Amino acid sequence: MMTERMTAAALFAGIGGFCLGFSRAGIPTSWAVENDPSAITTYRANTNGVEVITTDGHPADIRDVHVGTANLTPVDILHAGFPCQSFSQAGDRKGFDDPRGQLFYEIIRIIREFGDQRPSVLVLENSPHLRYGDGGSWFLELSKEIRRSGYWFRETNCAELDLFDLTELPQKRTRLFMVAFSTNRFRNGRFSFPAKESKTPKDLSKYIDFNGEANDMYYLPPENRYYKMISKKVDDPLAVYQLRKYLVRAKERGVCPTLTANMGLGGHNVPFVQDKRGLRKLTEYECLYLQGFPEGFSFPDEVPIHRRYTQVGNSVSPIIVELIAKAVRQKIELERS
Repeated sequence: MMTERMTAAALFAGIGGFCLGFSRAGIPTSWAVENDPSAITTYRANTNGVEVITTDGHPADIRDVHVGTANLTPVDILHAGFPCQSFSQAGDRKGFDDPRGQLFYEIIRIIREFGDQRPSVLVLENSPHLRYGDGGSWFLELSKEIRRSGYWFRETNCAELDLFDLTELPQKRTRLFMVAFSTNRFRNGRFSFPAKESKTPKDLSKYIDFNGEANDMYYLPPENRYYKMISKKVDDPLAVYQLRKYLVRAKERGVCPTLTANMGLGGHNVPFVQDKRGLRKLTEYECLYLQGFPEGFSFPDEVPIHRRYTQVGNSVSPIIVELIAKAVRQKIELERS
């Protein structure tokens, strides 16, 4: 369905990174599916005019969502950052043998339930390792299912985009983006992803307050075992430090390491900095802004802090999504002309 006013829908919506990025490109989201109540609380606090699909009054599990019974309206674009734990190089790498990996097939099922009114464009996001895992068989399976559902899709419809290279944000974060085009709406599947910008100096101090003081809860006490391990390695007051497998790693000055959902597990999983008061974790809002969310975006008071970290780590960056959404919009408009 390609209308004059383009619309989108979200699967695995999280806190709305995809929705925010597409909205900035002039493409609003009509409906969204997300099963995490805490993420939905944050999503609803920051998003207006989107129908959040529910089952018996609760956030809907995608496996229980059907086009007919949920009255899902056809949209131009369907976007989804489906669970990546099964495909990540840092995970168990079980791929489609993992129940979380199998959730990809729910995207395919919903697409097929729309029939001839299927979305004109799919925009998917996941771990870059999906492309190479199990000797490339994961990507072959994904490609096969997308093409069988009536879309132009091939290797060139994928790109590994780094937040650091494409934006002003000083976070190293590479993700795999995939775009597919319905064969009954487009003459071909050619697509140009946003090009890398020339490397410009990043200013980490715009996002992290190295000279100020944070709330007490972010600081490690000197008797803490992580404090002892990390403080021994701190030799640059403008660097970010991370503990991984009992090794303290410092990113080069001006660069933040990849922010992950594991931050919500507490302990040493959140990156650390040394400010004027002491050794502390990055705050959840520093992480949120490093992910590309605007300052007006906020966490409701009822969302626990560990959930906030998880939500940031699970989210796609709306700044990169906006760049992709603008390119998608351009291709749709060209096909119409």
